This record gives sequence, structure tokens and C-alpha cells, in this order.
Amino acid sequence: MFSKKYLLNDLILDAKNLSPRTQILLSGTLYTARDAAHKNIIASLDKNEEPPFPLKNSAIYYCGPSPAAPGQIIGACGPTTSLRMDIFTPRLLKEGVKVFIGKGKRADFVMRDLKKHNALYLSAAGGIAALLSQTVRKAQLLCFKELGTEAVYKLEVEDMPLIVN
Repeated sequence: MFSKKYLLNDLILDAKNLSPRTQILLSGTLYTARDAAHKNIIASLDKNEEPPFPLKNSAIYYCGPSPAAPGQIIGACGPTTSLRMDIFTPRLLKEGVKVFIGKGKRADFVMRDLKKHNALYLSAAGGIAALLSQTVRKAQLLCFKELGTEAVYKLEVEDMPLIVN
């Protein structure tokens, strides 16, 4: 049960050694991005512009956090359905993203591409958004503020419970 702890960089290095259904606790920097943010990121890459955050060896969390209550770091921050991001994943893998976090199944081509790039898809349990928000130590609005809850946030998490797929 969620006893194997990883810092993001160590997780990336150990990706080949992790079996499906391995339960981990992840600590490190994650960038939130849902559908609209993915479209903007890909559009910037297509224009040969710098992406809004470093993609190489990064982790993208398919999440649109709700606003923080007074005195809180972040509101609820549960995962969204990953399948909707499948069309963007091959390009992001080519750009060096190594970890994707969401919920639900991925297309077969995505799972093959993840293996090819030695990258990981991790599941966060749906329905526990309040618990997941307790793992967030820092949250910073990074870009695409106009997208509201689909804006990109930089999150520093500690011991986020996730499952390897």
C-alpha cells in the first residue's frame, strides 16, 4: 500500500523497473494541464515558441484545480479523464515529458509510445480531490489565466498517492 516513495527525478530514472499496479507516493514538481491548456501548449510548439514550462523530464497532471479557500494553498485538485489528452501525448513525449497523471484508460497507441519513450502514466484515484489537495505544498498560477480552472499551475507535491499503469 503506497509505501514506495519517489522524488520525480528518481521515478523517471526507475521507470523501466516499475510494474503496473505499483502504488507509489510521488514528491516533486507537477504542471497541471487539461484540454485547453494542451491545445495552447501544442500551438506554441507549432510556432516554434518556447513552451510555458520546461517539458524535458517534466510531469503533467491532468487537473483543473478549483480556487483555494482563504488560508489554503489550493482548492480541490482531482484528476480528469486522461483519454481526452491522448491526441496531444505523442508530441509531448517527443518534447521530453516523462510522466503523465490522470484517471482512466489510455489509447493503445499512447501506452506503446510511453514505453518507447521510457515514460510513465500514473493514475490518481478519482473522487479524492480534497485528499490530493492536501499533498500540495505550493501552487503557482503559471500561464493561461484566461482559461480559469484550466490554467496551468506549477504544483509542488509531497507524497501524492498514485498507481503505475
